[in-house]
Amino acid sequence: MKKRTALFAGSFDPFTIGHRSIVERGLELFDSIVIGIGYNENKKGEWSVEERVKAISGYWEDSENVSVEAFTGLTVDFAKKIGAQFLLRGVRSALDFEYERNLADTNRALAGIETVLLYSLPQLSFITSSMVRELIHNGINPEEYISGAFPIRLRK
Repeated sequence: MKKRTALFAGSFDPFTIGHRSIVERGLELFDSIVIGIGYNENKKGEWSVEERVKAISGYWEDSENVSVEAFTGLTVDFAKKIGAQFLLRGVRSALDFEYERNLADTNRALAGIETVLLYSLPQLSFITSSMVRELIHNGINPEEYISGAFPIRLRK
């Protein structure tokens, strides 16, 4: 039987407990998941790509089913490169669903790859990377919302 691999791609700046939940639940559907950290060298994130890879990898350091890699360019090109047959995405709201549906249609048209959507657990649906960054910029420690060993640099 062919191994079923999904790519869970995002900027993950930072990787939240909501993201972690999607991966954990995705492991019930797929043999392996590659967490792809997409980045644009012209954009500066809150955390460097190296910090993100290290922090996210640490969470699954004992797992043979989850790996973390950084990439540039189109997600579908990276999916082909790593042999992923599916894209895994998380959805928090109806607004997210519409965005993800359009993205899934585009990726299917470009590369014939299917997207699997997992809905956020209700208690995690308010957590976003943007919210975490906003907390940090206002001097509030967000550690209960992030996953892994992200170095928290509070502002204010």
